[in-house]
Amino acid sequence: MSPHIRNGLGFDAHRFADESDPKPLFLALLNWDGNGIEGDSDGDVVAHALIDAMLSACSLGDIGTMFGVGKNSRGAGMHGDQMLRETVNRVRGEGFQLLSASVSVIGNRPKIGSRRDEAMRALSMACGCPVSLTATTTDGMGFTGRGEGIAAIATVLVQSEQ
Repeated sequence: MSPHIRNGLGFDAHRFADESDPKPLFLALLNWDGNGIEGDSDGDVVAHALIDAMLSACSLGDIGTMFGVGKNSRGAGMHGDQMLRETVNRVRGEGFQLLSASVSVIGNRPKIGSRRDEAMRALSMACGCPVSLTATTTDGMGFTGRGEGIAAIATVLVQSEQ
């Protein structure tokens, strides 16, 4: 049977942590200046959207299926890098090869441009395939536009011999 190309789509959104209880800001596997993101794990919406896209492409559920949900879940306290690498290993173990990925960050901060190349290198290393990264604002609209949080949308292409 010939190889099959499949695509997956992932989305994640989190609010920023309360300034009275600051957290480190992790995004695209990097630590950024500024107050972090609420979440059971490190809140890295880029990593989480990529995870959902990978699992979607392979019909393996979603991030909640793999890591659980809530403060007592298996994913609680995990860094996005660890979650992403575990997901890549699972996808490969199911007979899929990651071909490429693309992520778009939606939010006013942090500004991605100055560290885009560094973030793409980190994401590509963790995923074992080229990962592109773009960013946009919503011109003041919605929760991201008001600076309440940040979101990411990811697509992934995988190949299966099945």
